Amino acid sequence: MTAMRVPGTSKATAFALLLLGVCWQSGATAQGEEGWKPAKSPLSTRWAKDVTPEKVHAEYPRPQLVRKDWMSLNGLWDYAIRPKDQAQPEANKADGRILVPFPVESSLSGVGKRIKPEERLWYRRAFKVPGAWQGRRILLHFGAADWETVVSVNSKEVGRHRGGYDPFHFDITDALKESGNGEQELVVSVWDPSSDGPQPRGKQVLKPGGIYYTPSTGIWQTVWLEPVSEAHIASLTITPDLDRKLVHLQGEVTGSPRATVTVTDPESHASVSETIDLKQGGDIAIKEPKLWSPDSPFLYTLKVVTGADEVESYVGMRKISLGKDEKGITRILLNNQFVFQYGPLDQGFWPDGLYTAPTDEALKYDLEVTKKLGFNMVRKHVKVEPATWYSWCDRLGLLVWQDMPSGDAAARWDPRGKFDGTEGTRDQASRETYKREWKAIIDTLRNHPSIVMWVPFNEGWGQFDTVRITHWTKEYDPTRLVNCASGGNDFPVGDVHDIHIYPGPRAPHPEEHRAAVLGEFGGLGLPLEGHTWLAKGNWGYKSFSNSQELTDAYVDLLAKLSPLIDSPGLSAAIYTQTTDVEVEVNGLMTYDRNLIKLDASRITEAANKLRGSSPKSK
Repeated sequence: MTAMRVPGTSKATAFALLLLGVCWQSGATAQGEEGWKPAKSPLSTRWAKDVTPEKVHAEYPRPQLVRKDWMSLNGLWDYAIRPKDQAQPEANKADGRILVPFPVESSLSGVGKRIKPEERLWYRRAFKVPGAWQGRRILLHFGAADWETVVSVNSKEVGRHRGGYDPFHFDITDALKESGNGEQELVVSVWDPSSDGPQPRGKQVLKPGGIYYTPSTGIWQTVWLEPVSEAHIASLTITPDLDRKLVHLQGEVTGSPRATVTVTDPESHASVSETIDLKQGGDIAIKEPKLWSPDSPFLYTLKVVTGADEVESYVGMRKISLGKDEKGITRILLNNQFVFQYGPLDQGFWPDGLYTAPTDEALKYDLEVTKKLGFNMVRKHVKVEPATWYSWCDRLGLLVWQDMPSGDAAARWDPRGKFDGTEGTRDQASRETYKREWKAIIDTLRNHPSIVMWVPFNEGWGQFDTVRITHWTKEYDPTRLVNCASGGNDFPVGDVHDIHIYPGPRAPHPEEHRAAVLGEFGGLGLPLEGHTWLAKGNWGYKSFSNSQELTDAYVDLLAKLSPLIDSPGLSAAIYTQTTDVEVEVNGLMTYDRNLIKLDASRITEAANKLRGSSPKSK
């Protein structure tokens, strides 16, 4: 277990907290006990060697609401796999140890086992609360766990959560033993129906193959403790308003809503402070705002103080909207200017961690390569990432289109807008689950300036109530664009008309109130021996035999794409994809991230030329 402060805390304090951390294991073994090793996997990344029980995702997990004191509970836990309806296993009946936060199916979990829909995954460990936290409320946080999670502390249930992609927390203060009474016991159970249930799940299936991949069951993001004062800030909504030159801030707070907000330019150190009512919301004026963009991802620091509670965050001053170019064509505008958005489809799978990257450096690497290869955006495809991934996009300067993970195929689309089934059926459960989780995802991610578009549906997968959901999404967050269904059953709603074509390219015609985008194209495949999930049986939408052929084809695709920007008026394009994923070999990089499969200099030059051909806005 790691107890730590964010950078700037004294080493002595951090070390003292570290000494207080104790992990419960069967037989009272230490968390760093020798014997843990990754489970067998066809491939591994270079970062796997940096993963140990003592050092696993130690970065601060919530970069937009930072408090100084916190404690990671990542590391080795006991685990057991039992029938779904069976009672909690006894403490001495564990199946073994699992490395949290890696999903149980992954290599880096140390387990590498598939969970059936009729089974439940149990976790167990112990911890001690630092003495310095006495007198404060203790919150237990989960970055994400897939899918239905039940949490108990010292045999007392403290909460339940349904959802595979949004963070959640419970106040465990009242379940804790009094100070000095020894270890606190934490038990977590997770049930994940995978492709057999009604929940959003993206591309996770029980029988992987083609464009569908191995599921990730259970805890897959950081678990951590945080002490807070009785009156504290529960959440913040940070909204930049470029046209009015201000930042609007609103939040949930226990106790007095009166807060002092300070916005600081980290370069000049100039700052402005205002006292506002967080619950009602308030504005902080920025006279000459420095704009956030892919070419200049400038971020202001933000500090909010209410009573004894203090949190830090940041804000990027940027605007995303629709407007006309000099020819009267409807375009996607960034900061009131047309910027052609070009990026890869990014699925966020890892050969050794599945849904969980081996390290935060690995997450950052994918994004750094994306920038290096000439892209200025990313479409996060039917998956949600940890908060640190979006923070890297904010800091590196990458626009993000955020997909909702695809839902249950039982929500069948009908051309008349109706659905099979009636109230209370699986279809209804699927739709209600989707709506609840979509709202939670937007709430979680809405402060990130990099996110410029919400994508409720992909290619008709589980698509339903498209018009209503698109309108709701736009009303709930009017500061971003909404793509009603990327490549799916198109309705005349939302901000873009999005088509998919392989290899392409092609472009729809812009409309009066919708821009034209190519949501997926390319898919040029190249399996490289020694870097594939399978020795044989890998596939791409269109395969090539060597890197030069692949590079030539990619450059040719972009040459054909470029004229479509001018006519009919394409505003954005998404190339499939960042990396290979399992048997799918359409990546710019191999699945293990060891090789960029194309000539990097040639494809970067082609991408820069493509983005440089944007017509001027009015």
